[in-house]
Amino acid sequence: MRGRAHRAGLVLRGAADALAAALLLALFATFVLQIAFRYLLNWPVGWTVEVCLTLWLWLVLLGAALCVPDREHVRFDLLERRLPPRGRRVAGLLVALALLAGFFAVLEPSWDYVSFYKIKRSATLRIPLSWVFSVFLVFAAALVLRQAWAIVRLLRAPAEPAPGATEPADASRLRR
Repeated sequence: MRGRAHRAGLVLRGAADALAAALLLALFATFVLQIAFRYLLNWPVGWTVEVCLTLWLWLVLLGAALCVPDREHVRFDLLERRLPPRGRRVAGLLVALALLAGFFAVLEPSWDYVSFYKIKRSATLRIPLSWVFSVFLVFAAALVLRQAWAIVRLLRAPAEPAPGATEPADASRLRR
């Protein structure tokens, strides 16, 4: 069972990475197209700016939520690193609980905001702005799930070493 869950996780991570790569490729191609039309053909097109901004928004939020591992996010761990393993676990639980509560709390208001924007359209492409901003719902939901999983991992982590014992080799798992 555990092996299948791990494989499924790897497949999902690969799909998220492929999506991020496709968004980056589309962003780059649109940017190059914009430069070519403006400077080579002397025919500026406005829709490319809108596409680039939307792709950038989707790339950043989906990448942060689905592709970047927790250990690679920017962290302020000056105090956490000074704590013993049990203190790091408690600090990790508190941070994960706070993030879980915060992102869970913004889900409903964000849904209302995105739903409201279905009546407005983008300036040049005329697509509903709810499509543009809906990525935040995916971002917030993914972070709720990630923080819930972080809490489960921290609660399942092996007990701290005995006093005077050295820290286990895989204690980095305690540091999200």
